[in-house]
Amino acid sequence: MAEAVSVSATTFARNFAHYQDEAISTKVIVVTSHDRVVGGYLSASELKHYERLKARERKVLLVGALTDDVIADIEAAEYGVEVQ
Repeated sequence: MAEAVSVSATTFARNFAHYQDEAISTKVIVVTSHDRVVGGYLSASELKHYERLKARERKVLLVGALTDDVIADIEAAEYGVEVQ
């Protein structure tokens, strides 16, 4: 993956079409204002990747609300082994 491009918000707004095309190859355009990140523009493929990651985020569960099956799965889990 190419390194993300960093650009000021003003330049990004004035040259949106250019950075829209640039995102195809770099995947991410980092938008800054006064030397701090204020947002970003993602390519379509990077957005899909982000959405997959968001869907896999951990959920907060109350221990008292866990079923016996879930507790058994936790007890049987191995560190570093990802469940498909």
